[in-house]
Amino acid sequence: MADAGAKTRERGDLTQGNIGSTLLAFALPTLASSILQSLNGTINAIWVGRFLGEGALAATSNANMVMFLLIAFVFGFGMASTILVGQAWGRKDIPAARRVFGTATGAFTLIATAIAIVGYYLSPAILKLLGTPGDAAPLALAYLRVIFLAMPALLILTLTMMALRGAGDSMTPLWFMIVAVVLDSGLNPVFIRGLGPAPRLGIAGSATATLIANYAALLGLIAYIYLKDLPLRLRGKELRYLWCDLAVLKTIVVKGFPMGLQMIIISLSALALIGLVNHEGVDTTAAFGVALQLWTYVQMPAMALGAAVSAMAAQNIGAGLWNRVGRITRIGIVQTLAITAAMIVALTLADRTVLALFMGGNSPALPIARHIHLIATWNFLMFGVMMVLFGTVRANGAVWIPVIVLAIGMVPVRFGYIFATYGWLHADAIWTSFPVTSFINLALAVGFYVHGGWKKARMTVGEPCEEETTEEALATREPGGALNPAG
Repeated sequence: MADAGAKTRERGDLTQGNIGSTLLAFALPTLASSILQSLNGTINAIWVGRFLGEGALAATSNANMVMFLLIAFVFGFGMASTILVGQAWGRKDIPAARRVFGTATGAFTLIATAIAIVGYYLSPAILKLLGTPGDAAPLALAYLRVIFLAMPALLILTLTMMALRGAGDSMTPLWFMIVAVVLDSGLNPVFIRGLGPAPRLGIAGSATATLIANYAALLGLIAYIYLKDLPLRLRGKELRYLWCDLAVLKTIVVKGFPMGLQMIIISLSALALIGLVNHEGVDTTAAFGVALQLWTYVQMPAMALGAAVSAMAAQNIGAGLWNRVGRITRIGIVQTLAITAAMIVALTLADRTVLALFMGGNSPALPIARHIHLIATWNFLMFGVMMVLFGTVRANGAVWIPVIVLAIGMVPVRFGYIFATYGWLHADAIWTSFPVTSFINLALAVGFYVHGGWKKARMTVGEPCEEETTEEALATREPGGALNPAG
């Protein structure tokens, strides 16, 4: 056990050293991974749109919505596993970290396999439920069925990367994210067009590229974990951890469900908002779509630093270093505000040039997009502070209050404000709802952080025969994804 503890201090120990530099060094690879994921989606959409046309692009959009909701649901359980691994890492309890990782991997391999099988056969019914346009339905079906076959690799790869970050390793996930993105983007035209010996698969070729990329990255990551003898690897008797430990699984499910639910609330709110924007006309819809593209990147520093704060706070809570937890939160807020503000200022100074990349300098939608940007983008400063605060509280197992806060902000506050002010603000009611929502959410988040008693919450797992500690307070986070806005 002493050797294991020594290794922990060398690898992924976030309980020592300068907080500011350690936090930033840990967050930057996570930020890079998020950027790569977004670029991957953009590049693949370009391949499909250019080679197969608008119908195929609409088909992938419908199928990707299904994929995103599934990933959003599993994300919560991955975050719960990450926090448990981080707390065990902070205590230098390597066997407990491996037990959590093994249980999560074993359970969700079974779940992901079941999703793949059921989803493959229910794809026609799912697309009908989504109201997929008739001309796009056959294309969407061909694409979605292959995506479901890729789902086990995609979900387990995501889970493994999150667990490694919980153990303080954010570089290994970045390298294998690069592998997945390069393969996916590079193989898309190969299988769409049938280049070289590859079959010509059309839209299914895009999904096939995703399938190959994720299975290759997952197998490569597993091989790397064992070749480098990374601390989370399971050997010998430890392999029994893959057969679910019910005490661990119960904690992952109970704590993970609210985090997954948060992602779904954000997604559904975004979809409802897009429905309102569509009533404003084609130019406004196009302008809002471009704004969403920019916001995907603007929110990434807050997402990455929120995740880094959560992992770092979890380790320090596990180690009992509560004096560092408050400093981690304060430094995380400062770094988030600095980076996000720099991005917003840069985009504002060059907004016409950047927006013209998407729609051309003479587009009638360009002034609308600039107007939306000026009104709404600065709300991500408040969003960033909220993400850091929630990153800290969830590191101690408070997993319900952030869901409630976001639900309040994104449903009754946002849509109540829009409907109440639309008569005199018109479309500006939609754009101003972003800072209004963020302000309310931030005020509630600060109130909970200062007065909510979240330090009394627990996210612990006893031995299999023990009962989980009773939760005394309730609260979370979100990742970047295909559906926006998150703020």
